[in-house]
Amino acid sequence: MSTPLAAPAPGVPAAATPALAIPSLADATELSCDVLVVGGGTAGTMAALTAAERGANVLLLEKAHVRHSGALAMGMDGVNNAVVPGRAEPDDYVAEITRANDGLVDQSTVRQTATRGFAMVQRLESYGVKFEKDEHGEYAVRQVHRSGSYVLPMPEGKDVKKVLYRQLRRREMRERIRIENRVMPVRVLTHPDDGRAVGVAGFHTRTGEFVTVRAGAVILATGPCGRLGLPASGYLYGTYENPTNAGDGYAMAYHAGAALTGIECFQINPLIKDYNGPACAYVANPFGGYQVNRHGERFVESDYWSGQMMAEFATELASDRGPVYLKMSHLPEETIGAVESILHTTERPTRGTFHEGRGHDYRTHDVEMHISEIGLCGGHSASGVRVDAHARTTVPRLYAAGDLACVPHNYMIGAFVYGDLAGEDAAGYRAYEGELPADQLAAAHELVYRPLRNPEGPPQPQVEYKLRRFVNDYVAPPKTGAKLSLAVEAFTRMSDEIAGMGANTAHELMRCAEVSFIRDCAEMAARASLARKESRWGLYHERLDHPERDDQSWLHHLDLRKSPSGAMEFTARPVEPYVVPVAEFAPPGGPERPLGEVELVPVATAGPRDGAPTARRATTGTEPAAEPTTPDAAGADPVGAAPAPAPRLRLLRLLALVEESPDLAALRPYLDDADPAVRAAAVTALGETAPAGTGPALAAHLGDADPRVRAAAAAALRELVEVLPAEPLLAAGLREALAVPDPAVRVAALDVLRALRLGDAALYAASLADAGVEVRIQAVRALVSVDAVEELAGAAADPAREVRVAVARGLAAVRAPAPKPLDPLLDDPDPLVRGAALAALAGTGCPPEYAAPAVAALADAAWQVRAGAATALRAAPPAPAVPALAGALGDVNADVRKAAVLSLLRHAADPAARTALAGAADDPDADVRAYASRVPRA
Repeated sequence: MSTPLAAPAPGVPAAATPALAIPSLADATELSCDVLVVGGGTAGTMAALTAAERGANVLLLEKAHVRHSGALAMGMDGVNNAVVPGRAEPDDYVAEITRANDGLVDQSTVRQTATRGFAMVQRLESYGVKFEKDEHGEYAVRQVHRSGSYVLPMPEGKDVKKVLYRQLRRREMRERIRIENRVMPVRVLTHPDDGRAVGVAGFHTRTGEFVTVRAGAVILATGPCGRLGLPASGYLYGTYENPTNAGDGYAMAYHAGAALTGIECFQINPLIKDYNGPACAYVANPFGGYQVNRHGERFVESDYWSGQMMAEFATELASDRGPVYLKMSHLPEETIGAVESILHTTERPTRGTFHEGRGHDYRTHDVEMHISEIGLCGGHSASGVRVDAHARTTVPRLYAAGDLACVPHNYMIGAFVYGDLAGEDAAGYRAYEGELPADQLAAAHELVYRPLRNPEGPPQPQVEYKLRRFVNDYVAPPKTGAKLSLAVEAFTRMSDEIAGMGANTAHELMRCAEVSFIRDCAEMAARASLARKESRWGLYHERLDHPERDDQSWLHHLDLRKSPSGAMEFTARPVEPYVVPVAEFAPPGGPERPLGEVELVPVATAGPRDGAPTARRATTGTEPAAEPTTPDAAGADPVGAAPAPAPRLRLLRLLALVEESPDLAALRPYLDDADPAVRAAAVTALGETAPAGTGPALAAHLGDADPRVRAAAAAALRELVEVLPAEPLLAAGLREALAVPDPAVRVAALDVLRALRLGDAALYAASLADAGVEVRIQAVRALVSVDAVEELAGAAADPAREVRVAVARGLAAVRAPAPKPLDPLLDDPDPLVRGAALAALAGTGCPPEYAAPAVAALADAAWQVRAGAATALRAAPPAPAVPALAGALGDVNADVRKAAVLSLLRHAADPAARTALAGAADDPDADVRAYASRVPRA
């Protein structure tokens, strides 16, 4: 293995650091590899692993540190789409994505995710990634959209990056994969004769040294351009997307000659007002949350989270019915607690702190929502580098994967799939051995170091703020030709200002290079929006001067590329014939239509320069702080600092040891350390590296005297549950943990025992007497996993409502459910329990003797009971069910009416049910109307 690039000496005071000098091009550090992966996030890590598994020598470059880089590092993809066999069909998913993207889809690319996504889920599980499953080990796929069940939650999404890093650091992978952290490429190098990718040029973001790489193939996996528009807060780095994603790959692909496509289709998302995080309807909706206006009315008509849905959102927000909220205050305590456990950990760890600072609580306050700044993203909208079904770009040996690649609505599983595809295809190439192009190297060198020639020039934050303010002013929708033309002029003018930025450190050089990428993306976004003379994708591309969608002329991909003269040129490319027909769209086909350079709208004067004022025409109403210096692995202290205490030295040595993937014996001294902070860190390291014997060792630490150690052991066991062997020693340790006084430990022990099938009905039933409510709920789940109906029914008298609700749901989830055990719960004094028991009848069956009480319950005072009764009747005979459900369509509560519609759909063969559904098409609630319209053909 090669030695990593030198890092700056730790602990040297800033005042003693000499001014950064411009290195000579001749002194560049040169690296070589078969496959070069740029970006260590979701797609990049998978690309590196796959290429290495296929025999290639891989170099992975990351401008931060692979351990915690990319959007995935903080669980930003805790919920994602996957086509799980038996729950959805690939063709249905392809059709759904085609509709969500207004027909502009290369279905062959989307189909790769649809057909290969489940295998990727299983591969990730083999690494230790957890996807939510029910008590029987089946995937808990949820229906968020009104058609298709694709949403597969990840309860430990925050740990995915840690799991991937563990795979990269396996000994067999380290022999094939070299990781260089803190190296930022700025240009892809191409062969002067045939244009193929032969490497990259960049620099070290800590030392400033110039770095060149020669490679057989280059895979770009740098994520979206999330730092394009300026957030409403005004904070440069307060973006919806990961703010380190500054469009690096978009700019590098463009300057390498690759085609980009759909750049006019922006990413715009709903988010929490004044907080750079999503409101997370994807998480809340399956629990019963929904989006409402200030009157509490559901208003979203669109089925898929798309530009059309965002247009509806923006319209409601701007009306007298705004603001808009994510409503959860109507949910019971246990449901809100479950939502909080996801939203405040996996999705955004700071979210709970934000709400607490405002004195808001989901129990008393609904979440005010707003609209994010614009960005470019292939995986969440459709703006990216053009790729085929193997992740190849239009430049030979250059690949793109993840949110950088234009595979619409591809999300996290799709990013993994395309990383895998890119790694597989690129692995066939070997390192380039010719000379790297001198002119391209010189240009990259100038791009990187020009700020050092003007250290007193305008600082990067000021220039970037101005640039992105122009993006908001002129490029954000609704768009017009005039505003977009002003944008192009502004971005062209700012090229000189960007070239004049000043810098003094390598970190500032990185930020300056990012501003150049943002400017490139801004110009691409403005020119592409000018070129597409129609409105499409709802809010994503709303042209006020071309308000109609024009499928005949514009059901085409809009490709842009850099011409030999350096101009930005466009081509209208016909959509490939659909693999899966979609009735709403008929691609016209035909040849490509070269558009050339886009023509700007005259904006120098307002109307003719010498003209007199005219009457108005009639209209129709149609930065994070730099990271602190870290002592070296040997424990050296910063110059002039006091000696470090012994535990700190041991922690530092432990961190260094983790990088070598140690075995259990090497970690044992730290696991047995007297200091609890060291033990907790060692337990976490054990979870990251997972050597043989990990399970029993973690189980032993569930009984540690310190709560930090116990919590770390419980978290690691749950994280590793997919890869831990179900061995007797682990089972024994988990059983012992059921006697630990800490209830969180007992919950974790039961959870792992259930998941690994290491317990039995007697063991689980004993925990039904536990003092902890959460422990008893976990015991109910465990009993469901072994189909222990008798023991479950015995918990129907539990004093805690939450447990009784869990029992009701559990009795419907066993493999042979029957309604009789639900009897005591159907008469429970708590309306939430009765509602859950009634809803469970939809799973157990609702014969006539149960249908009659369900019909009667439609008159209950509690809406939860009425909703449960309407749900129960979907499994009842049509004779009593259909008339009662038709009557429930007049209920004052929209959720009751929605449940009634969903049950009537199960009885759609009955003419009376179809008549009732037709009447619900005018319901005031958007969800009820939408579901009522889904009557299957007779």
